[in-house]
Formats: sequence, C-alpha cells, structure tokens
Amino acid sequence: MKLSSAELIKLESKHAAHNYHPIPVVLSKGEGVYVWDIEGNRYYDFLSSYSAISQGHRHPAIMKAMREQMERMTLCSRAFYNDMLPRYAEHVTKLLGYDMILPMNSGAEAVETAIKLSRKWGYKVKQIPTGQAIVVCCKGCFHGRTIAVISMSDDPSAYEDYSPYLPGLRSIPYNDVEALKTVLEAEGNLVCAFLVEPIQGEAGVVVPDEGYLSKCYDLCRKHNVLFVGDEVQTGLGRTGRMLATEWENVRSDILILGKALSGGTMPVSAVLANSDIMLTIQPGEHGSTYGGNPLACAVAMASLDVIVNERLAENAFKQGTKLMQALNDLKKKYSFISQVRGKGLLIAIVINHQSKSAWDLCMIIKKNGLLCKPTHEDIVRFAPPLVITDDQVEGAISIVSKSIEEFSSDKC
Repeated sequence: MKLSSAELIKLESKHAAHNYHPIPVVLSKGEGVYVWDIEGNRYYDFLSSYSAISQGHRHPAIMKAMREQMERMTLCSRAFYNDMLPRYAEHVTKLLGYDMILPMNSGAEAVETAIKLSRKWGYKVKQIPTGQAIVVCCKGCFHGRTIAVISMSDDPSAYEDYSPYLPGLRSIPYNDVEALKTVLEAEGNLVCAFLVEPIQGEAGVVVPDEGYLSKCYDLCRKHNVLFVGDEVQTGLGRTGRMLATEWENVRSDILILGKALSGGTMPVSAVLANSDIMLTIQPGEHGSTYGGNPLACAVAMASLDVIVNERLAENAFKQGTKLMQALNDLKKKYSFISQVRGKGLLIAIVINHQSKSAWDLCMIIKKNGLLCKPTHEDIVRFAPPLVITDDQVEGAISIVSKSIEEFSSDKC
C-alpha cells in the first residue's frame, strides 16, 4: 500500500522516538547532488547528511565496491583477521600521513575512542597520576551524543537531564588562544589532550580566526599535550583541503574521521595516530564488533579514492568560493542577513529578522527546490555534496536568491 508523505510522517511520529525535528519532506531516492520525495519532486541536497554524502548520493564507484564486497563477506568481527582491513589500514594511513588507524563505526564512537586513547597516552607516556588526566574542550562544541561527549557541551538541549557528567574535562571558549594558554599554564602537567573542531559545524559553521589552530598546536607542543582534531564533518575535502587543519599547516596528533569516510553508505569512522600514541592501547583494552569489518573497509577505500581521483577538495574550494560570493552579494542587498561565513562547501548565513526564523527560511527554500536545515534559531547551513558542478551551483544560487527575496516579503 502506497502512503502519502503526510501519512508516513504521521506513522513515524507514532512509532519512532521524537529525538529529531525534520524538515517535512519524505525522501525516497538520491543521485549525485539531488534527492526526490515520494511524490517525485526533485531537490538539491544542501545538507549532505551533515557532510556524510560528500561524494554525492550513490556514487557509482562506492556502490560498486560495496556490492562486490557484499558478495564475499560483510562481517567476521576482530576475533579473526580479514583480508580487507590490512589493505584499508595501509591505504588510509599512507594517504593521510599517520602510522596507524583504529577503525570504528560512528563519529561519536571515534570521539570516545580518541578520548580513551588520549587518557591512556597521558597515563602511560606522560605519566599523569592515575585518575587525574584532563581533556580540554571548547564551548560551542559538538562531538556527538554520548554521555562523555555531552559532558563537554554547553548547549542545554544536548546535556540537560542527562547528568551526572564525565569528570576530567575543562571547557574553554572557542577561538581564544589565551584561554588555552591559561589552562595549560595552570594544569598542563595533568592535561593529556586538547580536543577541537577546526570549524564548529553544529554551532553554526563558526570559523576561528586565522592562526588560532596553529597557535593552539604550538601551545600543545610546549606543554606536551596531544592536539586532537575532530574532523568528522570538516575532514575529507569539505573545507577545500583534505583536512581542515591543513589551512594552517597543523597535523593533529590524533585525527578523528567519520561521515564522508563511507560516502554515505554505512557508518564508518576512524581514529588515526602514530604508533607511539596508538600502541598505548593493548589487546582487549578497546574494540568494536563492527569496527574494521570487511564491508566498511572496502567502502572506505573506494570513498577515499573518489575524493582524491575526482579532486573533490579542489572542487569544494572552487564552488564554495562561488557560493560564498553569491551569498555575500545577497547580504549587501538584504539587511537581515547579518553574516556569511564558512570555508569550502561548509557555509552558513546568519539572519536577524524580527518576525521570522531560520526554520521559516528553510521552508521557503524547500518549496523552491532545495533542502537545507537550520541550526539554532538564526543560522542556515549549506553543505552540498562536493561533486556539485558549476551549473548546479548556479541553479542552487538562483533558488536561494529567490527564496531570500520571498523571505524578505511580509506576504510569506
């Protein structure tokens, strides 16, 4: 029995938890930069599943690798070796310049793994007294939804009513080098890691000042603290570089990847580090039934190859520059657009309207054929697949321009 969009939304509301507030569209197909709802309406996908679909929906090379591996083996657990993990481990570490990988599934799992690895290194190598290791994090951060991660958050919707929280954290303002310097000078002998997003995505694409990351990295070197880069959203080409930290020539001691690592096909994440850090974890001390499964390894290798071979980081820089320019032109025209910010194809506009919200603007943009999502009440984020072409960017700009004009009218 075929159900309408309204009927399917009602069915989900009845039987699925209400932990999301989606834009009211029911999608059933995706290809490249486009998605279709069940009524056959086509939209530009300008969310890319929070950057998980950087290679576009159902990229042929990724789908081919997935199908071929599914015919052979999907899972054997890490109780045994499999023939794909060694190949994947070599592939990703050589590409990104690290000794070793610890494969996981979701981004949040990878962040948890990085925290555990940082603490283990802190106790085994830095010789921090047992139970006293500190991880420094940033206000406005979003690293996932686990208890450890929400313990870092200053967003009530993330942490409220989930206490007690993880101890051993110090939260400092983002984009504030002096704040990191102060905490390291006071407690640096106990700090094992500084965990940071190169750009805060969920906070509204907050781009730090030029030099922030490199200065923080230098402070970490001075105090023998691990610089842990959460590039789950910003990594793998999204900002116009393979890794966002490359904009400042910073190499994370521990690198966290996810989302685009699988091209939007399945949960695949990874933590990368050199052996002096990674080998502080010994057999039986951390793991995952699905982490490093053959299917994930095949998919991840294909996903990385697409990013490299199709020069998606370069395209993100090119198309992002064009999109940013168009949005800045709109900012000059419409006073309620207070800010345009971003890097590559991770972009946000901040609106300041007396009677309308970012949600209202997203609904108008949807009506005109493009899907995006607000973050907070006043920010609209744009993050299309990195395969987007010149013509497609022009088409999307036309839709956004038309929608902002409608949004500015009292009639909408």
